[in-house]
Amino acid sequence: MRRTKTAITASAVALVAALGTSAAVAADGTGDSAAANSRCTTGHLEVSLSSGGEAGSQSGMSHAGQFLRFRNTGTDTCVLYGYPGLGLEGTGHRSLSTDAEWGSTYFARNPGKHTVQLQSGDSAWADLVWTQTGAHPARSSYLEVTPPGATTHRTVSFERSVDNGVLQVTALSDSVPHIG
Repeated sequence: MRRTKTAITASAVALVAALGTSAAVAADGTGDSAAANSRCTTGHLEVSLSSGGEAGSQSGMSHAGQFLRFRNTGTDTCVLYGYPGLGLEGTGHRSLSTDAEWGSTYFARNPGKHTVQLQSGDSAWADLVWTQTGAHPARSSYLEVTPPGATTHRTVSFERSVDNGVLQVTALSDSVPHIG
């Protein structure tokens, strides 16, 4: 049987998907070491919100934003790829209707999906933005944050009024998103 590079690549991708964690060689055959690391799990990530600090304020034209930070609290290097899952919760942790829009936000350009490798103590970042004009506001108390590829989430305090329950979020990156 004759195999093509495409068939081998497809087989490697299927194997990685079936294992759900890691492979010794990247599916494209490059041997990228990031592909050899395990996917970061919710249990080894600390999720927090940051208002900007040196990166700048995220407030203007009825928009507000904060940075989502995922810090690797485990002892092993792990990887994240893509966008976080988001969900609003009201008082008593009651789920609220939420629509997460992936891509660029009002304040920051989307870096696009790419692998972010986190050594122990390292962080990945995303920009989180919403509007607050008062149009059909979802009055949240908490934010559920699910790491890419995970099925469990972390919950952080998030007392905000979010128009129509719509949140914009960029893909994860290894640096704080540039505002402007």
